[in-house]
Amino acid sequence: MANLTPRRPNVNSILLTILTWSGLLMAVASPPPSARAASPTTGSKGADIYCFMRTNANSHEVSWEAAYAVIKRQSVGLFKTSPEHAAVMITETVVEDPGGYPECGQYLGDLYKKNHSSRRHSTALESMPSYEGATDTVPSTSRMTREERYGY
Repeated sequence: MANLTPRRPNVNSILLTILTWSGLLMAVASPPPSARAASPTTGSKGADIYCFMRTNANSHEVSWEAAYAVIKRQSVGLFKTSPEHAAVMITETVVEDPGGYPECGQYLGDLYKKNHSSRRHSTALESMPSYEGATDTVPSTSRMTREERYGY
């Protein structure tokens, strides 16, 4: 009678196969260290745009909107980058490489002032009719525009 017991594979050959395939996948999935170092980060892209625009006589609002749009769209993650975090990203980039942004340090303080969107919200609150007995001053979302609701 023939031996019908299944033959167990060699554990060493299985491990060798797994390591070989994982090594190949890692080599294909991640670029070499020189390519990673050369690619600009999201913060540096934002800093490049913000500082370039400011040193070429654009206002803070216009420069900030352009830089923040790039940071929001190119950030990796599930959630959008907040304006506060984007300002920190730009600041960190400029402080880490002041020679790369020689005239930009004077504009960094503008990133931390209340922007015009907060003024827009305060005027929207002032223009809303008051209701008798109402204690909450937050406008209902049905009266807010899409820009006011997602103004960051």
